[in-house]
Amino acid sequence: MPIQSFKESHLEQIARSLADSATHRELSSLFQQCRIEEQGGQPKWERILNALRVRQQYDKCGNNVGAFIQTLLDPARFPGEPERHAKFCTGVNRVLSFSGLYVQTDGKLALVKKASTVLEAEERATNLKRTLIERNVHQDVLRFCRPELLTNNYFHAVFEATKSVADKVRKLSGSNSDGSRLVDEAFGIGASGYPRLTFNTLKTPTEKSEHTGLMNLMKGLFGAFRNTTAHAPKIHWPINERDALDVLTLASLIHRRLDSSIRTHVP
Repeated sequence: MPIQSFKESHLEQIARSLADSATHRELSSLFQQCRIEEQGGQPKWERILNALRVRQQYDKCGNNVGAFIQTLLDPARFPGEPERHAKFCTGVNRVLSFSGLYVQTDGKLALVKKASTVLEAEERATNLKRTLIERNVHQDVLRFCRPELLTNNYFHAVFEATKSVADKVRKLSGSNSDGSRLVDEAFGIGASGYPRLTFNTLKTPTEKSEHTGLMNLMKGLFGAFRNTTAHAPKIHWPINERDALDVLTLASLIHRRLDSSIRTHVP
C-alpha cells in the first residue's frame, strides 16, 4: 500500500520508539536487508532517524520507512518475548496513528482511521490489546475484536468476543440457534441420548460434571454479556478495562475448549 511521507517530528518519534528494539549490530543488518543506506548518527535513535529521513527524501514517500518498521517488528525477531514485542508495537503505534497506520500483532502495517488528537492516538495504542497478547489470548478473540481493541472500545470488544464464541459453536455443531438454546442443541443430551458435541468422553461422573460446567459457563457468558450488550445502549452499560480483560480472557478459555471438543455422529 502507498504510504505518504512522514513529518519530520513523526520520523523522530518513530526512531526513538524503535531504538531499543535492536542492537547497533542488528541495525546494520536490518538497514542492509531493507536497502537503506546508513547516514551515521549516535545514539541509535539518531542513527535510525538519519537513515530513514534520507531514504524518504529520495523516495518522496514513506514506503521504505514502513517496510523498515515491519522488518524491525517482525515477531520472529522476538522469540519467547511477546511482552517486549508488544511494548515496541505500542510505542510506535502512538506515532503511526497520526498517519492512519497501525502495526498489528504479526508485525504488518494496517490502515486505520487517522488520529487527530493525542488522546485518540493513546486510545488506539495502549493497554488492552497488549495485555491480551501477554495473556496469550486465543487468536479468534483478537480476530473478532480487532477494530474495537484498536480504540479501546470495551463495550463492543466484549460484544464481539461473545459473538465469536457463538459463531464457533454454530460452525462445529451445525445448529443455527443462539444463546442458551444454541448451547443446549450443541452440547445438551437430545432425543438420541447423546450431544452433538462433547468436551470429553463423558465416561465418568467427573467428565460429565466438567461437560455440564462448561455448558453453564457458555450460557453465563451469553446471558451476562452478549445479551446485555446486544440490547443495552452503550451509555447505560459501562464496562472498564479490567472487566473487559477478564471477559475476553474467559472467551479465550472457551475458544480453546471448543477447539478440542469432540464431534459425535448425532445429526
